Formats: sequence, C-alpha cells, structure tokens
Amino acid sequence: MKLNAIGAAICGVGLLSSASAFADSTADCHVGAYRLASGPVVDIAPSEGDTLRWRLFTGETGQLHRQADGTWKSTLGWSDRPDGKSVSFSDCEKGDVAFGADRGHRIAFDTTDTTFVSNGVKLVGRLVMPRAQGKVPVVVLVHGSEHDSARDFYSLQRMFPAQGIGAFVYDKRGTGASGGVYTQDFETLADDAVLAMRQARRLGGARVGRIGYQGGSEGGWVAPLAANKAAVDFTIVSFGLAVTVLEEDQQSVMLDMHFHHHEGDTPKALELARAGERVIETGGKEGYAEFDALRQMYRNEAWYKDVHGDFVWLVLPLDKAQIDEAVKQLDFHTPFRYEPMPVLKSSTTPQLWISGGDDLEAPSAETARRIKSLIADGKDYTFALYPGAEHGMTQYELSPTGERVSTRYAPGYFQMMADFIRNGRIGAHYGEAAITQPSPRSAAHSVAQKE
Repeated sequence: MKLNAIGAAICGVGLLSSASAFADSTADCHVGAYRLASGPVVDIAPSEGDTLRWRLFTGETGQLHRQADGTWKSTLGWSDRPDGKSVSFSDCEKGDVAFGADRGHRIAFDTTDTTFVSNGVKLVGRLVMPRAQGKVPVVVLVHGSEHDSARDFYSLQRMFPAQGIGAFVYDKRGTGASGGVYTQDFETLADDAVLAMRQARRLGGARVGRIGYQGGSEGGWVAPLAANKAAVDFTIVSFGLAVTVLEEDQQSVMLDMHFHHHEGDTPKALELARAGERVIETGGKEGYAEFDALRQMYRNEAWYKDVHGDFVWLVLPLDKAQIDEAVKQLDFHTPFRYEPMPVLKSSTTPQLWISGGDDLEAPSAETARRIKSLIADGKDYTFALYPGAEHGMTQYELSPTGERVSTRYAPGYFQMMADFIRNGRIGAHYGEAAITQPSPRSAAHSVAQKE
C-alpha cells in the first residue's frame, strides 16, 4: 500500500516507468464524463499505455482497447476477457460518445487550474465544479502512496461533479507537475491537504457549501490528520487503516496464512515478518542477521512461499548487498510507528470509513474493531464493510493460477461517498455493505456544533 515505491525500486523497475507508461493516454481528448441518453454517466479516464478505462457510478468498469477501425473494445474490469461492449467517440470538439447501444455527450464543468504553496513547495491542483446555481459541497481528494499524477488519473474529479459535487484534485509533492520531493511523511502531507482545502475554498468562493476530504489507502492516515489541523465538515477514509504501518504488514501476513490454510504456522510467519520489517524500517542498518537466520530456518517449510504481507515480501529474496543498494533509493520518511488512534479519538469531524473484507494490503479486521469502538464511545463516525471487496473497493475473481483479478467496484460504494459528502449521513443499504451507524446523540451533537 504505502511502500509500492519500494517494490518498484527493489524489483528493478525505474520509478519513472509508471509515469511513462501512461504518457500517451493522459493527453487523450476523449477523457471526460459523458451523460448517456438513458440517464447514467460514464467516465472515461486514462489507463495503461494507449488504453482507456470507463466507469459507471454504480461500479461497473472496463478497459478500452483501440481497434484498427477507430472504435474501442472493452474488457471486463481489470481482466483481459471481452465484455461485449463497444465504444466510439466523435471528434473531440463535438464531444459525443456511443457507449454500446447508448449515446451520450460530454459534460461541461467549471474547471480552474491552480497552483498553491505549502511549506515552500509549489503544488499544482484543479477545482472542478458542476455548472449549477447556488452552493455545492466540495471534496478534496487526498493521494494514496502512488507516484502518478492525481490530476491525470483520478476519475473522482469528474465522477463527483457529474453528481453535483465539486472536487479539488492536486498532484502531491514529488508527483505529476508539483514540485518538491516525494514523501510518505503524514504530517507534511496533511499540511499539504490543508492548503489544498483552503485553496478550494478560495477558488470556489460563495459556491462552496460543505467541504471535506476523501482519502484512500495512505490517504486514510493523512485525511483525518488534516481534519484535525483545520476544521472541515467531513472526512471519508476509503480502504485505509486505524493501525500503524508495521501492524498493517503483520495483519497482512496473518491473512496470507489464513487464505493459504497455514493458520497453525502464523506465529512463525509473524516472527519472520517482524524481522524483515526491522530491516526495512532501519534502512538495512539493523536486524539483517536475525532476519537472514529466520529465512534459512523456515525457507523449506510449506507456508514460507505464501508469506507476502504488505511489504515484507520485498526483502525476502534479497541478500544484504541487494537490500543496502535498494534502500538508498527509499528514504521516503515513512512513519512506520505512527499511531492514528490519538488523532481519531480527539477528532470532532464526522467521518465515514469504508473497508473491504478481503483487503490483503489494508486488512480491515482490527481497523473495524477500533472504529466501531469509537462509535460505541460516542464519536460521530460511520463504518461500512464490504464483504468480498479488496483494496480499492473492488470485487474480484480468481484466475486459473489463483491470482485475484478485479472485475468491478463494490455496488453502492460511490453512491455512499456522495451521500456522505452531501449530508454527513448515509442510508441503510448500499449493495452488500454492513454498516455501523453513529448513535443519534453523537450525530445530533455534530450537527449542533456546526450550527
């Protein structure tokens, strides 16, 4: 989750490769949100190489592949299996789309590109507002750990405005067009998010109603921290965590053992994981001898091959020299021991937490327990768990080799966020989500504080 950049470096993939892989499609003039004649909105976004990705607000998605005749054929979710959909676009100036048998036209938004400065670093952002009269809620989209440009690849910057909600998107420091050096320092990133929120308020002016954050993955640590630094109306955490980075990796290893039927060997796997985490946390300076001894002791046992975790897998195949070489590139100031609970306990901001029951990168069980305990203590928090959903809030199928292949977003996921942005409340039913609501008393107290 947070340490995907480590994976790129250790596996020998240059950190610029992901950006260059998207280079052709980011400039594609077909990118946009289209309202179909039958009513729904389909968002067209960049994807890998020269492909595009479509999304519906109900959660269906597919990848579009350009054909020789200029049309585009879709494959289901993130699979390579055709789903029968054919898409074609008019010339870019006209802005029409044929989505299967349906027809649509690109939605025009009020879009303002901007720059702002946070702690001496120039950040590049964009406010996207629906063309409507009066106030609208605005959501600031907070990065995960990815290195790609959020302005290029975050489809929520159009999906929310198509639903009457403003969105502010920005490239975090060290990514896209923003300056500075990439970091995973949550305090620094929270400062940036606060400045982004204030810039959104300034640009939106009198049209800004409720305003708050939506943060996915790593953004789930950053957004609540930002909300404590400067008051906002709401915070949404998508597939984020209420535990430390180290605990996240350990919980992921426990799930590895569960899903591969090695529960009895979980203590050994955790012993190995903690040793590997120490090597990563200290940049290779401490713990290698103990880690290597455990590898040698356990490497021939049946469970060993199934140890992955969120990031410990990265060092499992490496010798000391390889680890030392890799960590030279990885000084991201990751706060491995950051404790989110004090921030969550002190917050007065209504929060919506959405987790996936099968998330291996951000295991949900302990986070669910902690957020539900805060709800029981009277916090104005809401927790929603989608059984069978993984990281990114997607559903999946298993390939013939047993690998997960995402097929769509969990039904109701996007609608749940939109409702919370508008009202600070959600309904009772969103697909298969199991929802824990705040007590009426805590909800009423939050409303009174805002009035």
